[in-house]
Amino acid sequence: MSQQSKIKDLIDLRVKAKLGGGEKRIESQHGKGKLTARERIELLLDERSFEEFDMFVTHRSHDFGLENESYLGDGVVTGYGTIDGRLVYVYSQDFTVFGGSLSETFARKICKVMDQAMKTGAPVIGLNDSGGARIQEGVQSLAGYAEIFQRNIMASGVVPQISAIFGPCAGGAVYSPALTDFIMMSKENSYMFVTGPKVVKTVTNEVVTDAELGGAMVHASKSGVTHFVADTEEEGIMLIRKLLSFIPQNNLEEPPLVACIDPIDRLEDALNEIVPDNPNKPYDVKDVIHAVVDHNEFMEVHRHYAPNLVVGFARFNGASVGIVANQPKYLAGVLDINASRKGARFVRFCDCFNIPIVTLVDVPGFLPGTAQEYGGIIIHGAKFLFAYGEATVPKVTVTLRKSYGGAHDVMSCKQLRGDINYAWPTAEIAVMGASGATEVLFGRQVKSMENPDEKAKFIAEKEQEYTDKFANPYVAAKFGFIDDVIEPRNTRFRVIRALQALATKKDTNPPKKHSNIPL
Repeated sequence: MSQQSKIKDLIDLRVKAKLGGGEKRIESQHGKGKLTARERIELLLDERSFEEFDMFVTHRSHDFGLENESYLGDGVVTGYGTIDGRLVYVYSQDFTVFGGSLSETFARKICKVMDQAMKTGAPVIGLNDSGGARIQEGVQSLAGYAEIFQRNIMASGVVPQISAIFGPCAGGAVYSPALTDFIMMSKENSYMFVTGPKVVKTVTNEVVTDAELGGAMVHASKSGVTHFVADTEEEGIMLIRKLLSFIPQNNLEEPPLVACIDPIDRLEDALNEIVPDNPNKPYDVKDVIHAVVDHNEFMEVHRHYAPNLVVGFARFNGASVGIVANQPKYLAGVLDINASRKGARFVRFCDCFNIPIVTLVDVPGFLPGTAQEYGGIIIHGAKFLFAYGEATVPKVTVTLRKSYGGAHDVMSCKQLRGDINYAWPTAEIAVMGASGATEVLFGRQVKSMENPDEKAKFIAEKEQEYTDKFANPYVAAKFGFIDDVIEPRNTRFRVIRALQALATKKDTNPPKKHSNIPL
């Protein structure tokens, strides 16, 4: 055979491999409003940057008729490329081949790119669209999942891992995304669950649809499994590109620094009036965030889950930061089980990848009630506390208004190694609010009073006395727990200067195998 004919064979094989399960199945994929595995990669990576691995791999199964049906690539497209010029490894499951089901060779392809990512210190992005394990391969398919899981675990905290769900993700398949740092789901066509509607009906007699059981909005708002929801696959892929712009390549690198033309000394006069005089009146903490960060740009994470706490990425003078902020607009910014889990996970991610944390505090305490106590608010609150105390990245805290009780301690206080702690003049740092404190301190006296007018006057006086003494930042400042009380409109400048001063910070934890975080 001549050299030219061999080259032609190669070209023909490449064309065949790129068709996946064939034209009809590609049409079916498009008919569902879904992109193909290769189209997703083309959108995700910089133009012409994709280098593919294992295009000619095929399965090795000879059972249940599989020996008569084989496709080049075996249902997953793998390789590497760049996003904004930075190296990433990617795998994209191909639903047109056996419904994207995972075989032994399919898993080996994914494991190969994950191993390469660990060697080179680059992020891994998985685009999921799979019917689950390839049943015809039995335990070999299950072993393939476990090989991937083990690599997810080893890569955790070493290289960023991002999962996008663009179709079904069921059974054992859900645990690889669950082990990664961020999950993004498309609103219309994606779902995740451990057991599907048919099994649920059989076991519990509940009747649910795929979307009701594990759709994007279910996991975005109820379970907290997914961090982002996109209306379309194209939007989801752009979200992944944007997310990576805030994150370093690996745990040994610093986050990307971008050019900033937003003046660091920009004053925001509106912040001097944003906190209402009435301590029970809400305001939107996102207005504060947008006002102080570069170009008012904030990428929120977990937007639909536990909205009483806001977390996400922004930049100060071109440098990436993670922002954690209580949201007075929802449940008065109180900490509950879901907010504690959300905050702890985000803080730990930032600490893994050298991203400084800016905390904006307005927290009246932990949410009371039997539902919270029975649900383990003590343990979940401890996760958030633990995450802040364990973190060694620069930590800048600004107390905007309330900072009461144990919740004050949790929110990156000085004693949890908060590096620079500021407060606005509106800050109230105390064990509890004036009303609760008066009840505790003078409850017996109040009960003994018979005259209602006299009782009301006494309560008002004592509440005012407590407010004058403790509902301000100066008691904490007197002990050095607050480094400075700052003018709200000057917050951007003070935070940037603090982060600049902390750029060379070095902090370590005691030598240990790993901590035993209260899970």
